[in-house]
Amino acid sequence: MASILVLNGPNLNLLGEREPEHYGHDSLPELEKRLQSQAKALGHTLGAFQSNHEGALVDRVQQARRDGTAFLLLNPGGYTHSSVALRDALAAVKLPFIEVHVSNIHAREAFRRQSYFSDLAVGTIAGLGTQGYELALLAADRWLYSHSH
Repeated sequence: MASILVLNGPNLNLLGEREPEHYGHDSLPELEKRLQSQAKALGHTLGAFQSNHEGALVDRVQQARRDGTAFLLLNPGGYTHSSVALRDALAAVKLPFIEVHVSNIHAREAFRRQSYFSDLAVGTIAGLGTQGYELALLAADRWLYSHSH
């Protein structure tokens, strides 16, 4: 059993309300509830944290190193394209993570195609809606299993 943390950046608290053509209709609490059930079925515990503030996200990443978190599912939101501070925190804690994006960042504005995190990530999932988190959780489970044997 591993502890997995879902970390969501700015504006993801508006999931289900904001631009449903890009982000769908699932709310963040609905998504977190589904992920909790899925994690439990896989034998893991799952925590979730969302903030619109870069420093709070950095603090939570640093805390993850000390609280037994084994894996992160990260949607940095708009910080994908701008946060050196969050990138540095992830590099410092050296926890494995999968970068998740609800929309297909490669099919949107040019500035969204640059990620400060993809090269550090175990993998990246983009454009599959909130199902991307579920797929990321399955991939995290497999990664954790393969790295524990």
